[in-house]
Amino acid sequence: MWILLYNPTSGGGKGQREARRVTAFFHERGADLVTVSGSSFDEASRIFQENLKENAGRISGVVVVGGDGMMHMAVQELAGTSTPIALVPAGTGNDFARALGLDLKHPTKHLPLLFTHSPEAVDLGLVNQRYFADILSTGFDSIVNEKANSLKFIKGRMKYNIAIALVLSTFKPQEYRFSIDSVDFTSKAMLIAVSNGQSYGGGMKVTPHAKIDDGLFDVMILGPVSKIEFLKVFPRVFSGSHVDHPAVKIMQGKRVRIEAKAVAYADGERIGDLPIEASVVPKALLTWRVR
Repeated sequence: MWILLYNPTSGGGKGQREARRVTAFFHERGADLVTVSGSSFDEASRIFQENLKENAGRISGVVVVGGDGMMHMAVQELAGTSTPIALVPAGTGNDFARALGLDLKHPTKHLPLLFTHSPEAVDLGLVNQRYFADILSTGFDSIVNEKANSLKFIKGRMKYNIAIALVLSTFKPQEYRFSIDSVDFTSKAMLIAVSNGQSYGGGMKVTPHAKIDDGLFDVMILGPVSKIEFLKVFPRVFSGSHVDHPAVKIMQGKRVRIEAKAVAYADGERIGDLPIEASVVPKALLTWRVR
């Protein structure tokens, strides 16, 4: 049997539509499918946990329909297990789907792989005892997330555009203390990304050379620049060309500790205040990918 975990409101209703397509796909093949959803993130998580427990030993895989947030929920339960995840991208960002090489325009295109190909093992990150699939970040983008989450009556991309404008007007770089594989240093920074995947924020290639199966984080540190220079550099993140800027430093490591008076997010979910300690968990998740 298979479990379908989906967010009906993801992608402005796209999650609901793609869940119907997934259901039709499995019914056509006569495969057993249990559907899990909920009116809130917490409710969906609770029902998902209950279904995993009730059907232990009988689950062929879990199909996650949604964005990075739903994937984040699923990996908390399935990391380190033999139960694979098949992702059907239907969220706003879909950055882990990009890391897997999935077709964002045709989310269910790769479902036949579930019956013709074996899943592969990819890495996860672990921060403060919580798994993440894509990118852990702190600095400017995390403050923008905090501000956006406070704008309760604004929806969609506009919320984040407004948050960026509000944060940038008063934002200042601060000093961080780092330990990357026991190499200790301090640095002022505007933005820090500890990456398993390549992109976040809906295609911003913050660490364009990161790989989800090399057992390493790519750590991107953007040092202090003027606001005008920041506005020039920031758009380059969509192509990954920002890595050539002299204020950008990229390092690799298996273990990362960061200390500062700041907040961190991973896969778009709030992790909490620093300090944070993150480590790569090699081959922790079974999933289907397209190379």
